[in-house]
Amino acid sequence: MTKLVFQMIAGIASFWLADKYVPGVEIVGELKYLLIIGGILGLINYFVKPLLRIITFPLRILTLGIFSWVINMAIIWSVDVIFPELIINGLIPLFWTTLIAFVISFFLGLYKPKKALEKEL
Repeated sequence: MTKLVFQMIAGIASFWLADKYVPGVEIVGELKYLLIIGGILGLINYFVKPLLRIITFPLRILTLGIFSWVINMAIIWSVDVIFPELIINGLIPLFWTTLIAFVISFFLGLYKPKKALEKEL
């Protein structure tokens, strides 16, 4: 459950940072659109991305993992297509947005909260 929450926080933070610092990325509207779009990205990363990683395993082996970037960019592009409030103009802003999302997800994934039972022992 905490991994899902962290994925959603990472999605929200990555789109917020991309909106602020990447030219060509814009979220039109209110703060609620940022929360919805980032939350949907987190849900897709939690539920759909593991399936895509299994399906594309041979391609990731052949390309030495570079195809993972294609998967990540396709996920963010699909969120861009679904939501008209998110505007990503071109491949370069899509790449930078993907890089931001990857870095934030990586660092949030490093955090492993201890379970309540482990604290008692």
